[in-house]
Amino acid sequence: MSDLVVIAFPTEAKAEEVRQKLLAMQKEYLIELGDAVIAVKDSKGQIKLNQLINTTAAGAVTGAFWGSLIGLIFLMPLAGAALGAASGTLSGYLTDIGINDKWMKETAAAIQPGTAALFVLVRKVTADKVLDRLKGEGGTVLKTSLDHTKEAALQAALAEVKAAVPASPPDLPGV
Repeated sequence: MSDLVVIAFPTEAKAEEVRQKLLAMQKEYLIELGDAVIAVKDSKGQIKLNQLINTTAAGAVTGAFWGSLIGLIFLMPLAGAALGAASGTLSGYLTDIGINDKWMKETAAAIQPGTAALFVLVRKVTADKVLDRLKGEGGTVLKTSLDHTKEAALQAALAEVKAAVPASPPDLPGV
């Protein structure tokens, strides 16, 4: 079962930095993500979604490939590629993978203009290691499907100040 987490950040850059951290942790098999989307609210109140996968472009490429292949059969590869790309673009535009786009836009309406929200769909997680790496990243948990204790642990990790490690203990005279 997947869990959904929505975290608000003061800037799009900070949200992207945390998303990149999560993607790096995924490469280390500490977390398995179903989706990770950044929603940005501009000064006019418009919401823009920054998705990991551009389904429109992927649909166009796939459509062009299949259109070319079918076009070759009927000796019209260029027409087939053009028709395939157009139909692939349309199907990609209408396809929604991962978190529902409409719901993300409705949820992101609650954030302040100029800020961002990171939507993460988590399939599996090694919670202690992921929370340790997210310490001090900032952000506020807006919504989550986690239970109260896990949600509190996540918020505490995000808010925790990273401890500065002193270089060496100071020399004390007369000791």
